[in-house]
Amino acid sequence: MPNAKVLSEKQAIVASLTEKLQGAAAGVIVDYKGITVAEDTELRAECRKNDVEYAVVKNTLLRFAFNNVGLNELDDQLNGTTSLAIAADPVAPARVIADFAKKLNGKFEIKGGFMDGKVVDMATVNALAAIPALPVLQAQVLGTMLAPISGLACVLKQIAEKNGAAAEEASAE
Repeated sequence: MPNAKVLSEKQAIVASLTEKLQGAAAGVIVDYKGITVAEDTELRAECRKNDVEYAVVKNTLLRFAFNNVGLNELDDQLNGTTSLAIAADPVAPARVIADFAKKLNGKFEIKGGFMDGKVVDMATVNALAAIPALPVLQAQVLGTMLAPISGLACVLKQIAEKNGAAAEEASAE
């Protein structure tokens, strides 16, 4: 049986994890076995850039935290090496982790995920990963909105040029 100090430290870690899970819009659990320190450093930098919190977590502590927030269905995934990626953005963890998993070809595997307090299947995690980043989506929407306006401007310019040329011909005669 662990001593009181160790037990209180573990309880504090579980409480912190529980709080983070409750505040996260989405998260992904990953088997990180086989990645190098350089690859891990690159992943952590990418996570920071996208406001994704990424940490290696002991399975037992994560199991307690998952049970505290009602994500008991993920208990089966908590074996081997486990890390957790969570964020307030529901798309970011899946996108960052899936992109990294594609790069490493099998060394880095997504075990499962959750969104809005509910466990999601791998198809949903992959669908979330396929959604572009917010700035890209904003640019696409803006481009879609500007296309009709710019088309109208081009037509009006051509009409004005045509009318201007016709007026010049009439004045020349």
